Amino acid sequence: MLPAAQKIKASKSDKGKTRKTGRLRPSVFTILTVGLLVVGCAETGPALAESEPDPDLVFVRGYRGPADGCKLVGESAFSADFLDDAADLVACPTGSAAMESLMAETGAQMVTQTNSFTLFSLPYR
Repeated sequence: MLPAAQKIKASKSDKGKTRKTGRLRPSVFTILTVGLLVVGCAETGPALAESEPDPDLVFVRGYRGPADGCKLVGESAFSADFLDDAADLVACPTGSAAMESLMAETGAQMVTQTNSFTLFSLPYR
């Protein structure tokens, strides 16, 4: 037995075709409720994203040479967790050509990233 909303009624002008009548029509209340639920689930961020400053990094020297954009990083409160006695910690400006070449030449894997720098741990060979 079909529910009342799904009963099919044929008319003479349809000539053998059938059409549905008595469709369920969502109420305005239902539409508004669903709309508010969807809007309420959307994540909203701050109007203006605030950028944290880069942590204090101690740069010792250029990693591959004096003019290298990637720098050997010394110990600081920020870098202490990433330093290793069997590897160099190197910071490159994020997205720079120096960073791309360091990754290509050494196969370096990223350890962490700040707003401006990407840090890599390069094991001694």
